[in-house]
Amino acid sequence: MMKLSSHDALLVVDVQNDFLPGGALPVGEGDAVIPVINRLSALPFGTVVATQDWHPPTHCSFREQGGQWPTHCVAGTTGAELASGLDQRHVALILRKGLSPSADSYSAFRDNSGAATTGLEGWLRAMGMARVFVTGLALDVCVTETARDAQKAGFATLVVEDACRGIASGADATKELRKAGIPLLLSAELGA
Repeated sequence: MMKLSSHDALLVVDVQNDFLPGGALPVGEGDAVIPVINRLSALPFGTVVATQDWHPPTHCSFREQGGQWPTHCVAGTTGAELASGLDQRHVALILRKGLSPSADSYSAFRDNSGAATTGLEGWLRAMGMARVFVTGLALDVCVTETARDAQKAGFATLVVEDACRGIASGADATKELRKAGIPLLLSAELGA
């Protein structure tokens, strides 16, 4: 069993209503991550961060604006809210991303152009974090990009596979993560 310390952060990526079954951009079995993440968040992590896609109504990623996704997670809507079943008692920071109408932000660390950062790296460093465990939705988009950027920022980075679901089959995403040198583990290996 892997031992956690006060220098470990749990990142909960985009577990929002619009990404759950019945939402505007549903991830298959997206709701299945909630009980796993709730068990993980009760473990002795140094901090827990939850992210939210928080888009303006005219966001560049929306099909109506020429993007590839249906309208989703519009700031202030029910669809953008964190899932009601998600236990937020241990969440120290809710980080909103994708706020600019002209740039998407798959990663919790920066926008897709790389021009703007979210401040997460500096916040984690100020909190004394050295290792991050990434969970959430969707494995093949925001989870993978967050994990890659965490690793690039110098954090020891792991993805908790059973606490993630993807839009496409998870096999491609897990292969890409392994190729990038980002280990995957199961929540049971952390005692959850």
